[in-house]
Amino acid sequence: MLRALAFLFLLVPAPAAAQPAFTSDRISVEVRGSGPDVVLIPGLSSSPRVWESTVAGVPGYRYHLVHVAGFAGKAPGGNAAGPVVAPVAEEIARYIAEARLERPALVGHSLGGSLAMMVAARHPDRAGRLMVVDMLPFMGAMFGGPNATPESLRPVAEQMRNGIATATGEARRQRIEQTIASMVRTEALRPGAVEDTLNSDPAASGQAMADLIVADLRPELSAIRAPITVLWVIPAGAPFTLEQMTGFYRASYANAPNATLKNIPDAYHFIMWDAPEAFQAELRSFLSAN
Repeated sequence: MLRALAFLFLLVPAPAAAQPAFTSDRISVEVRGSGPDVVLIPGLSSSPRVWESTVAGVPGYRYHLVHVAGFAGKAPGGNAAGPVVAPVAEEIARYIAEARLERPALVGHSLGGSLAMMVAARHPDRAGRLMVVDMLPFMGAMFGGPNATPESLRPVAEQMRNGIATATGEARRQRIEQTIASMVRTEALRPGAVEDTLNSDPAASGQAMADLIVADLRPELSAIRAPITVLWVIPAGAPFTLEQMTGFYRASYANAPNATLKNIPDAYHFIMWDAPEAFQAELRSFLSAN
């Protein structure tokens, strides 16, 4: 009898080894829901709260919500000194590999869009499709014009880094509130964005902003194999017509033949908050496309 039980025990496969938890000093990731995998990446000084209405409004997916260290109350960790953006992109790529995600969809807002483009360009096998929410592949052009280069913009980036890193007290709060008012049209949602920014590490946020200004991803777009959807708005108060902004985005994404560019009206920079129905409709279409 004992021999028979021992033989049967040998026939039962051993349970699979538990997948080790992902650890990083640059990002953390919260997983919600079930279904096809979608990685959600927030923007500068933002928290995963920017995706709450999206996760609730578009069920049926397993969402991986990224929180960048140093932003919105999270200790800066590895982002306390030195470059932030490129190393964070590498950590997101590492997460995708270690979590064994099979070419997930990447959705990034603002800085998160740059991070998603970096992952998709530098690790083409780790992105199934890519949605960029109101971000250009070279944000520096908005500061230095069409002939700007990363090198010519380094003084601007350094000035911006120092301005964010050294701002304190009431002056910092007022500056943040003014900035958020130009980025979030829906007044009731502004306090959350202000709170996240106030609770961000100034040095990490300043460095990330400086990194963005000099990061020209246009030459890398051709390496992205995944289809790209870009949602964009005309910045609040910007002296540009719809036709001018359309041309600017087309020129900026010229190296991405798989890119679909869509303007979202009646919204500021935080499209997912200002135009939730339009954004969620675009996201559903994006995620369900073959």
